[in-house]
Amino acid sequence: MPRRMQFRTASPELQRLRILGEPNSATASPGLALAVSVLACAMLAGCQSLLPSGRDDTVVQWRSFEEARAAIEAIEPFHTTRAELSAQGIDPYKNSSVSLMSYPDVVQRFASGASVRPDQLDPGILNCLTSGKQCTGYSIAVRHMTRKRVGNFWADSFSFRRETVSTGYNFTATILFVGEYAVFAVYGGQPMLRERSVQRNPLGPLQGWGDALRIR
Repeated sequence: MPRRMQFRTASPELQRLRILGEPNSATASPGLALAVSVLACAMLAGCQSLLPSGRDDTVVQWRSFEEARAAIEAIEPFHTTRAELSAQGIDPYKNSSVSLMSYPDVVQRFASGASVRPDQLDPGILNCLTSGKQCTGYSIAVRHMTRKRVGNFWADSFSFRRETVSTGYNFTATILFVGEYAVFAVYGGQPMLRERSVQRNPLGPLQGWGDALRIR
């Protein structure tokens, strides 16, 4: 006679362990959905902070246009010395934004206007021009620009649309010396620079392929 197959029933203890080990779908699903929702919100909120940013500036100790202006306005003609300015970082041998002007450079910049009489010149400029080789100067040029990509993270990541906002300032100044004393100082520039550029690629990451396949 053929043997009958016998199935053993698990013991009550084993069945109890299985029941305790199985996840409760009624309670696990809402918790999982909540976790996914929180993660998605965090990703969407932090996506814009993941966009690239950059900075283009001259290495100086001035953090703003106002600080640079205050440093130049603090110069007292015929009293402030070259050593005092060097201690503040205004020195062509310590600061790449400061250029040394020789006497011919000063003459070319300030004595080229024939319509201005000598008695109309600033006393410091006149004193410098009549001092020969004792007359030198500093030319200062500082540029600070911060670039930041803004807009939709996914459109930027896949190169469909990239928007960049650049802000900063541009500062220039001239200081004249007779010997070791500063006799004249003037500044200029643009206190507020703001630029915006937008790049659109209808094909997104495939835009390069489209340009390569374009009939020439």
